[in-house]
Amino acid sequence: MASVPNLVETCELAERHGNRNSSLMLGFALGGSNNLEVMDQLHLEQEEDLFLLMAQAHLPLPRLADQATEAMVSDLQQLV
Repeated sequence: MASVPNLVETCELAERHGNRNSSLMLGFALGGSNNLEVMDQLHLEQEEDLFLLMAQAHLPLPRLADQATEAMVSDLQQLV
């Protein structure tokens, strides 16, 4: 996996050249956006393509946004 300083440097360099792809994928990995939003912005048709790009960029698998996690916990608590 890429080191954090290398990842940050790569994202910053891409942004300086007007390429937001790295920051979009990083935001997705950190739970800041969902797959459909990122796929639309990157003009991807298949979810697999998004995950392949993330793997190539050495980004971690995405985590759920806090709001989605809280909603799932609430749903599970109602089952008990």
